[in-house]
Amino acid sequence: MKKPATIRDVAREAGVSVAVVSRVLNEGTGPVAPLTRAKVLEVIEQLGYRPRAAARELQQRTTSTIGLVVADLANPFFARLADRVVWEARARGVHVVLLTTQEDPHLEAESIATLIERSVASVIATPAGDNVDKWARLIELGINVVFVDREIDQLEQIDVVTIRNDVSAEVATTHLIGLGHTRIGFISGPATTSTGRDRVAGFRRAMAAAGLSVDDELVHHIPFRGDNGSDSVGAFLNMPEPPTALIVGNTAQVRSALRRIKQSEVHVPEDLSLVVFDDNPWTELVSPPLTVVRQPIDMLAVHSVELAVGRAKGLLPEHRRRIEVDAEFVRRSSSAPARQSTATT
Repeated sequence: MKKPATIRDVAREAGVSVAVVSRVLNEGTGPVAPLTRAKVLEVIEQLGYRPRAAARELQQRTTSTIGLVVADLANPFFARLADRVVWEARARGVHVVLLTTQEDPHLEAESIATLIERSVASVIATPAGDNVDKWARLIELGINVVFVDREIDQLEQIDVVTIRNDVSAEVATTHLIGLGHTRIGFISGPATTSTGRDRVAGFRRAMAAAGLSVDDELVHHIPFRGDNGSDSVGAFLNMPEPPTALIVGNTAQVRSALRRIKQSEVHVPEDLSLVVFDDNPWTELVSPPLTVVRQPIDMLAVHSVELAVGRAKGLLPEHRRRIEVDAEFVRRSSSAPARQSTATT
């Protein structure tokens, strides 16, 4: 049987002292250069090193603490999701270790390493789409993982809680088609994320069902962070034949896209009908109130916590669970019938 790695093994492989490894494992006990820290964490991952205290806690399979890794707390959707997960966990007597990755795969990798050292019973996470081997490592170590909102195709063994993203986008698109719109723009998240891919797939499916072609220049996969929503809207409005309707399927870019529309001479919904993911308190207060795809955040949180806690307590069957919930389409004043051509012969 292979002997477990020790802190000295980690220090030797990383080319640092035992004291440096200790400072990496115990944040706040001393400075560590970023590159050195990254090297130590990489060696810890390679060797599968676990401090003795953490190993004992893992063997006891404590269910008192779960980890929560969210992509970006600046995104209102994830902020509300984190709040609800913490509330649901506390209602079950479970503490939550909250980490945010800021949509950065390197920070995500660090977060995974941190949770391994904290020996959490389960992890609820919105993955960035990378770090397949590191998420798989959690499973190998006996730490339960539940992906919420997003998923990674290669990790079919991990539980998933999500909305029906393709169906939600299909419903929104069908609504606009029913209003007479045939040239519709779609702003989605990165194609590296399941939500980004699935929402565009639903959009294309609705267009095809209506016998409408899709102009690929009207489909933008953009990052969640930054101001790309504004840039996409600008590109659409500057086209020789601009869209008459727009769906913003990237929740983090809704405000950026809306700001660019407000700065233009385009009027909603007279010139451009608008549908956005997700519903926030302000979406009903702006003029005009926005038609939205409202994601059931409470249900996502409830199911995620139930799976995470149930797995930790050994109360669930071994086979993977996939829970899909329906989003609610809420029509308001930002979507209206397309203007009929006034051209005469």
